[in-house]
Amino acid sequence: SLVREAASAIGGTPWPVPGRRRAHWFPTGRRVGDWTTALHGRTRAMLPFAFFDEVAPLRSPRLKASETNAARRGRRFSARRNAAGQAVAGRWSSTEPLFRDAPPAGPKLRAQAELMLERYGIVTRETVLAEGIPGGFSSLYGELSNLEVLGTARRGYFVEGLGGAQFALAGAVERLRSLPTVDEELTILAATDPAQPYGATLKWPRRPGDEEAQDGAGARGGRRPSRVAGAFVLLRNGEPIIYVERGGKGLLRLADIPAQQLANALAAIVEAVGERKLPRLGIERIDGESIVGHELEVSLVEAGFERQPRRLVAAP
Repeated sequence: SLVREAASAIGGTPWPVPGRRRAHWFPTGRRVGDWTTALHGRTRAMLPFAFFDEVAPLRSPRLKASETNAARRGRRFSARRNAAGQAVAGRWSSTEPLFRDAPPAGPKLRAQAELMLERYGIVTRETVLAEGIPGGFSSLYGELSNLEVLGTARRGYFVEGLGGAQFALAGAVERLRSLPTVDEELTILAATDPAQPYGATLKWPRRPGDEEAQDGAGARGGRRPSRVAGAFVLLRNGEPIIYVERGGKGLLRLADIPAQQLANALAAIVEAVGERKLPRLGIERIDGESIVGHELEVSLVEAGFERQPRRLVAAP
């Protein structure tokens, strides 16, 4: 930062003192910087000064040979900035005025409870934990109960296997009851979509051949689905059957289904790519195994994938 360079120019300490660094990241109030460099530097290097700088003084950064020679020639600003300097880069200001008239905890929790109901329709303990709300389900339980008294929410046992403490909007309950029964409905959702409950509210199903695996150990191909950005899930009547890995290079089968249903599922994936609901796919592996010579290679080609060296491609 400019302050650091100015301090070096006048012969002062070029690196912020430990107490000031701690004040930036663990302040008594809240502070905000005008650059993202500080956040990037801290998360990239995982700087230890936040916890240990009072017992271990910060060491000067190591310099390259060219930088050392430049320093000997009297060039003051050629030293490479290390992560410690980046962690407090930019201009910082207090946000206390912004939160001076902030509402108390009660209205905040009420708003959070209403937001959860509007987002999910049915709120369970697992849903709150998946959102990472501080305090967990117990922090919202009182406000959800108050919404039940007001008639905004209903308490009941709506989803089997998720405990009795469930709250739902009246419209969500009626919509669940009115859902028609269909023979086959294929839906593709992002793995992180709130409408996709697996990996958050519900556990991922055990893949075929993983019955004896524990915590993913021994899983076929050593791969497991997860809720990550860029991944997609194909659901058949609400049950996940195919997981598209982030980057579009791999598929995971989540259920054993007949050949015709599998062909329909693969065709739905190709159709979604054509409609740009999915990005371009270049499948190199299925269940962690190479696509070349795989038992499903022919099925993917028949569904619309094109052969390319060491992969099958579906493009818009």
